Amino acid sequence: MRLLAAIVLTLVLALSSAASADSAGERTRGERAPTATDVITGLYTFSRFQQSLLESTDIKGNAEVKNLAALRAEEASKRDKALKQIQDAIGTEPRTGKTTSVSASLVEPENSDGPTYIKSFYAAQIPEYEAAINLMERYLKSPDNAALAAFAREQLPVLRSQVKDAERTMADK
Repeated sequence: MRLLAAIVLTLVLALSSAASADSAGERTRGERAPTATDVITGLYTFSRFQQSLLESTDIKGNAEVKNLAALRAEEASKRDKALKQIQDAIGTEPRTGKTTSVSASLVEPENSDGPTYIKSFYAAQIPEYEAAINLMERYLKSPDNAALAAFAREQLPVLRSQVKDAERTMADK
């Protein structure tokens, strides 16, 4: 069990380091800066992920996980409403794409003990948060819309705090 936790934590730290290097401006050659449409699409995808966490916890998640998933889904809904106003003002449509099923990244509740499921619940969130944070950080280096840039600056501290909470909770479980 501790070996599994150590492996997951090592992966999280590696992903964190990679995200930090990218946000520091160490982009690969030919990578373009994200546009407002890219950011809106990415944030809607992140919101769908958070909302699907709630659906996956309804199966057999414990109260702690269900409450957090419900809170994150509510926050995602509020973020989507603000994004919709920006999207309407810009006149853009987000690109639809295939999203990964949350349940594919979570340990099945009925096949695991409580702590294992809870760790997988938090571990599944970390790369999603990091991807959203990374996207907004890259966008803010050369934004193409003032309203979306202001929105990203407002959301970044919130998302950073939430991913840190998920990392701490996962490490504590």
